[in-house]
Amino acid sequence: MPAAAAPRRRLPVGAEIFGERSHVRAWAPDRARVAAVLGDGSEHELGRAQGGHFAGWIPGGAGTRYRLLLDGGDGPFPDPASRFQPEGPHGPSQVVDPAAFAWSDAGWAGVKLERAVLYEMHVGTFTPEGTWAAAAGRLADLAELGVTVIEVMPVAEFPGAFGWGYDGVGLFAPTRLYGTPDDMRRFVDAAHASGLAVILDVVYNHLGPDGNYLPRFARDWFTDRYACEWGAAVNYDGPGSDGVREFVVANARYWIEEFHLDGLRLDATQQIFDASERHILVEIGDAVRAAAPGRATLLITENEPQQARMMRPPERGGYGLDAMWNDDFHHSAMVALTGRNEAYFSDHRGTAQELLSCAKWGFLFQGQRYSWQKQRRGAPALDLPPSALVNFVQNHDQIANSALGLRGPSLADAASWRAMTAWFLLMPGTPMLFQGQEYSASQPFLYFADHQPGLAKRVEKGRRDFLRQFLSIGTPGAGVKLARPHERATFERCRLDPAERTKEGHVQVWTMHRDLLRLRREDAALRVTDRRAVDGAVLDEEALLLRWFGEAGNDRLLVLNLGRDLRLEPAPEPLLAPPEGRRWALAWSSDDPRYGGGGIVPPEAPDGRWRLGARSAVLMRAEGTSPARRS
Repeated sequence: MPAAAAPRRRLPVGAEIFGERSHVRAWAPDRARVAAVLGDGSEHELGRAQGGHFAGWIPGGAGTRYRLLLDGGDGPFPDPASRFQPEGPHGPSQVVDPAAFAWSDAGWAGVKLERAVLYEMHVGTFTPEGTWAAAAGRLADLAELGVTVIEVMPVAEFPGAFGWGYDGVGLFAPTRLYGTPDDMRRFVDAAHASGLAVILDVVYNHLGPDGNYLPRFARDWFTDRYACEWGAAVNYDGPGSDGVREFVVANARYWIEEFHLDGLRLDATQQIFDASERHILVEIGDAVRAAAPGRATLLITENEPQQARMMRPPERGGYGLDAMWNDDFHHSAMVALTGRNEAYFSDHRGTAQELLSCAKWGFLFQGQRYSWQKQRRGAPALDLPPSALVNFVQNHDQIANSALGLRGPSLADAASWRAMTAWFLLMPGTPMLFQGQEYSASQPFLYFADHQPGLAKRVEKGRRDFLRQFLSIGTPGAGVKLARPHERATFERCRLDPAERTKEGHVQVWTMHRDLLRLRREDAALRVTDRRAVDGAVLDEEALLLRWFGEAGNDRLLVLNLGRDLRLEPAPEPLLAPPEGRRWALAWSSDDPRYGGGGIVPPEAPDGRWRLGARSAVLMRAEGTSPARRS
């Protein structure tokens, strides 16, 4: 039956409101009939439309609940492009009116990557309440801290009462666990009012195993031509892929247009397989930017093999993304702090040379052999701007991979952790904090996922098998008891306690992060857009320096020593010499008692001798006029 005259829709799939009716459009190329079934049991036939779509009208606007019945007897199922699933991924879909929300961010221009300080957030554990509303109440704290961009972990609807969000199945439906779609909009609106951008972690490489009804609508949604680590690979380049690409690109647009988000973090893009002439990531990037006219957007990718071309413009053979997570820096930093380089840390030694190379060039592996994988890793990236590398010492994966979900301060001594924090927050690149890191939260961050019993056992086994690569976890007799992902107690242990930020031992850490981010923000000499403006040197096995060359000798010097007290006498390193006519003055020290340090000792004595305190970092600024030298 032919479809009634189609209205001018915003997006190609899902339900959209027009007056007192809603127009539903679904991609189901393998089906002969599609009907919308309302809560009262009434069926409303959708007519066949172009490109394998079905479209038609249902009575009612916002709040109307419906499902889709296929070929008269299969289902009914939730709409694959549902805007809200109030009863979870297996329940009915609900029509949502995005125009009903009153935004107050008309003047918001976004945040440019060069000024970005990222903060990774899991809404369900960021506050005791685990809601958008509760998270919005803490935005002022993040703005005061110096954060500029909140990176929210996935919120696409997923099964169960808790989870990380990477097993999402309702890509257009913000999970009911954190509130309504308008609650999410209020959070974004409040963030913009506080000067904070919000980007969303999206998963376009696979869908979760429970509640994924897409194959019931189109068998071409997934393909066995590629091997995906987490299930069937999404079909972006085979027969029938046009509808898949349209759906995913529309999803990217949707988050930007209807939720005013400032960009996306693209999960594990090495598992997005596409041999098309125009890669799906290029299309996603174009869609995001087109959806936010006059506003800065950010497209950040996670990519384990560190394919640098992703950050190059399409005219240079790239995908046009803005930045990529830098696992190399994390691995080197954690080996330096803990001394342990097992499993995927085994190609990193945590040396001063590695930390310096990360600061100067971003990735350590840019095509060299990687022993852990028995192949080359990475690609040349020397041309990328420093901001294209996102540096971190904690994120959701890496904390959880410590088996007990322990945070960095529990794995390293406090002095070394303070020193490394200074290094990564001040070095070139885009820094990222993980929630609670800014005050040394005592709560762990474990892997948690609420699944039905049979699936829960398989997920638990998969998690245990993955962690066996760590000898300290997987060796018989290691004595490590892993938390069970599906137990609610595992999830509850990870909820942050905001009151902890003001307590002794925590407020000092928060103050340190605030001061460092203020330095990064306000000291123009530390802003590096050209790698040639910074250089560095290794001073000892565990000591190194980084020097910024400012205008008119307005240089900065960051010295990191992760070893014992180090006396440089003599000090035959030219980067230690101040600019002509100037001297080095102490600007910041990780040994400041305000941060929990034991007391500041300037690294350069009046007679010119250098002493670097054990496990410390200092920032020096060139200022004043040096005393006249004797001829």
